[in-house]
Amino acid sequence: MSDTEEPMTPLDPMSARPLYVQLADVIAGKIASGDLAPDRPIPSENHLADEYGVARLTARRAAQELRERGLIVTVRGKGSFVVEQPTGDAPEESESNT
Repeated sequence: MSDTEEPMTPLDPMSARPLYVQLADVIAGKIASGDLAPDRPIPSENHLADEYGVARLTARRAAQELRERGLIVTVRGKGSFVVEQPTGDAPEESESNT
């Protein structure tokens, strides 16, 4: 059988890494690939919990992890949004020196 049978379940409950970290990594990958665009909302905690088969608290902790990484910002009453990422690896200060 192929690995396409479970496309929305890349989480490994038997892994030593907590599920919320695994889920945060999946969402971070979607942000990096452009699937989740800057200044656009990420799916709600309830949607993430349903989509990935985890508890809502796990989805909430994944969102907290993403906030700590600086990838999303949460606006009370509106949801969580992808933060605009810098386009280059070098800080802008080094560009002004040239």
